[in-house]
Order: sequence, then C-alpha cells, then structure tokens
Amino acid sequence: MTVYCCAPDEAVLFRELAPRFGVAPAITEAAVSEANVELASGNRCISVGHKARITNSTLLALGRAGVRYISTRSIGYNHIDVQYAASVGISVENVAYSPDSVADYTLMLMLMAIRHAKPMVRSADVHDYRLNDVRGRELRDLTVGVIGTGRIGAAVIDRLRGFGARIVAHDSCPRAAADYVPLDELLRQSDIVTLHTPLTADTHHLLGRQRIARMRRGAFVVNTGRGPLIDTEALVAALECGDLGGAALDVLEGEEGIFYADRRNEPIESGLLLRLQRMPNVLISPHTAYYTDHALSDTVENSIINCLEFESGRRHG
Repeated sequence: MTVYCCAPDEAVLFRELAPRFGVAPAITEAAVSEANVELASGNRCISVGHKARITNSTLLALGRAGVRYISTRSIGYNHIDVQYAASVGISVENVAYSPDSVADYTLMLMLMAIRHAKPMVRSADVHDYRLNDVRGRELRDLTVGVIGTGRIGAAVIDRLRGFGARIVAHDSCPRAAADYVPLDELLRQSDIVTLHTPLTADTHHLLGRQRIARMRRGAFVVNTGRGPLIDTEALVAALECGDLGGAALDVLEGEEGIFYADRRNEPIESGLLLRLQRMPNVLISPHTAYYTDHALSDTVENSIINCLEFESGRRHG
C-alpha cells in the first residue's frame, strides 16, 4: 500500500504497526496528486489523509495506474468525490477510530463556552484577575440538543448524562437511548446545539439562516463535525446581533488552506473567520478534536486492515 499525506507522527505509527500485518508501506508526506500518482505504481490500495481535497483528475490518474481502493484516514468523505471514484473503478472507505476523542473534546468546548473561558484566559494572560462580568452556567441546568447520534454523538450523550444535563436528539436513523424530537423542536428547546452528523448534500448548511433564527435566544452552537454543516455567514450575523450566546467551532467552512498551516506571518483571506475570532464568545480550534494518541493509532491500524481486507476479498468498498 502507498500512504499519502502522512504526517511524521502518522509515519511513525505506520512503520511500527505495518510489519505486524506483513505490510511494507510506501510513505510520503505529500498529498496525492497527478504529479505523484506513480508512487502508487504496483499497489492496488492507497491510504489518504483528510487534510487535502483529491481532485477528480487525480482519481482518474489513480485508476489508470491500477489503484482500486482508497482508505481515507477519516470518518468524513467530503474531500473525495466517492461517486466519481466508483466510476473509474475505485472503491473508497473511511476508518473507524475511538469516538471518545471527539466526544471528550466536544464536552470541553461546551464547558468552555458556557463558562466564558476565552475572555477569562485572555485576561489572566495579561495579569487581569478580576471576575468576568457575566456568570457561567452549569450543564445540569441546561438542555443540550445532539444532532446526529452515531458513534460520536452517542458518546457525547453518554458524557452529558454524567453532568445531569437534559438531552434531546435528532437523527434520521435513531440509534442511541435518547429523547428524539424533530429538528425544529430540538432547536427551539436547546440551550446548546452540538453537531455530529455527516456532511452530505442533505446536511450542507443544516443550520442555515432560517433554522438559526428558530434557536433559543442566547443559545450556544458547538461544531466538531464538518464546517459546512453551518451557514457561517448566518452564524456570524446571529452572533453579532446577540441572538446567539456563543459558538465553539473545531471545524469551519473554508478551513482548507488555513487550518494545519502556520499563518502567523501571512494574511488570512477569510473575513468570516477573522470576525469570529474577534468575538469574545467564540472559540475556534483547527479541526483537532480527533487528534489523540489513541484515535491516531486506531486510524493507522484500521487503514492497514481496510487495505488487507480489500486485497483478500473480504472487503468490497
């Protein structure tokens, strides 16, 4: 197998784990592109990261090079046109990894948001130790709406129960032990709305201007799913006029080319990102909720297993 877009910490894990499965991976830090398709020559399976979009022309070149299977080291597929890949003879699958990584991070963001952690930490950094003007809130006094109750959403629900929060949920396929309600009802009831649904054509801008307007005044939005689940322009408008109480966003529309890069000495072209970061009630982190030692090990190991099972005929994509 050829492993593309492989960060140094992932490369260490691939070199450690692959021999246990009898695999000798070819590893490159470069994202897969038409220019480096030859690195996959002779390998029917490749593993790719989620940080770079794979163009259809690259998929076509991979197909012509004999690649028949892509294991993406992510849960989401939105960086790959899966239907186009199938049309050129390539199956695409994701990997499972510990849902606890994202679930833990989601609860952390919730707590930071309702306790107004951003202005508190910034003040303490400049030795201003006065109390915030606004008191924090406790999860046990709040209703949390969980949109999407797969493995990660269910893990978030399990954690929320420990805090005593009231929980409502929405999913097209209810699976968790939760009080399921229609989406508009969830938005009406919830003090915090947290997003854990896959990004598809149907869920793009799931929280758009109209749905954001249906949310409780002062409610918080948490997104550790995918950026385009939220209409960012509508979110910014609702935050700036005070309709929403705050947001905690680990993912953002247009994050590609910004997140995972050192941009300290470069201009940021995203005006919406800059407006969000100026707000004291908005937390931004660079798509890092998944990034734990346990989850990374799961991701690498399961990517190897995916490819082995495809080669053995036990997996058909």
